[in-house]
Amino acid sequence: MPPDAHTRYPLVLVHGLLGFVRLAGRPYWYGIDSALREQGAQVFTPKVSSLNGNEVRGEQLLERIGEILATTGAQKVNLIGHSQGALTVRYAAALRPQWVASVTSVGGPNQGSELADYLVQKLPHNGRREKFAARAAHGVARMLELFESHEYSLHLPLDGIASHRALTCAGMQSFNQRFPQGVPTVWGGEGDYEVDGVRYYSWAGTLQPGVTDRGRNRLDPSQAMCRTLSRTFVREAGQNDGFVGRFSAHLGQVIRSDYPLDHLDLINQFSGRVPDGVDPVGLYLEHAARLREAGC
Repeated sequence: MPPDAHTRYPLVLVHGLLGFVRLAGRPYWYGIDSALREQGAQVFTPKVSSLNGNEVRGEQLLERIGEILATTGAQKVNLIGHSQGALTVRYAAALRPQWVASVTSVGGPNQGSELADYLVQKLPHNGRREKFAARAAHGVARMLELFESHEYSLHLPLDGIASHRALTCAGMQSFNQRFPQGVPTVWGGEGDYEVDGVRYYSWAGTLQPGVTDRGRNRLDPSQAMCRTLSRTFVREAGQNDGFVGRFSAHLGQVIRSDYPLDHLDLINQFSGRVPDGVDPVGLYLEHAARLREAGC
């Protein structure tokens, strides 16, 4: 029987870059939010800018958290962020630790993404190619919003250049200097488990030939995309999920950073096409039980 997911405080799941709440009726957290609710959790999936810097997204999240606390009467929330969503929740917890019981990073580029660094080389700052790429990204974001059913979808600002720069290793070094909570001081290590009363956790995945490219993932085009993008990694070559390096994803208590899951498998996309024998939904149910046991 799945573990009881009824946590003391509500769970707030925050999407990453070019993320959404429901796209054409399909949730970003595919099968995850519904499974958590079925097991007793109170779950919220707020919308923040799909393209913008960590601080802008973080301020938007703080507004949503304030609304959640007012609506539910809860004193705190448990924040879970995927990809750039991990940086968004870290910002919110750093500024309002009294509102947050725990922060969980899922495939978060907590020390930057080598993919973002590679794109900096290809798209020089303030150059024509960077501006063109930003306009193209804005176009994709606005197109996605046409199929997004959420009250904030058409009212949030976009800044593709700020989003890209925020995800680079240099951008994250600056971010971590200002918001060091839970960040490991040793590469590949763990960070503080608790800071200012907030518990910090993380997990991540890696591409594993013969494992992650099998099962239903053979029919998942995002798996092929992740394998292609993984070639941009140097420091964490062979130790990444296609978007984020394994050790860069470490934050606080590391549950595990080498699950056989690519970057989108971590949120059970697309449509639950993941490797055989791996259950991304179960990871969230187990974590809800972990938070419950910790009094969160």
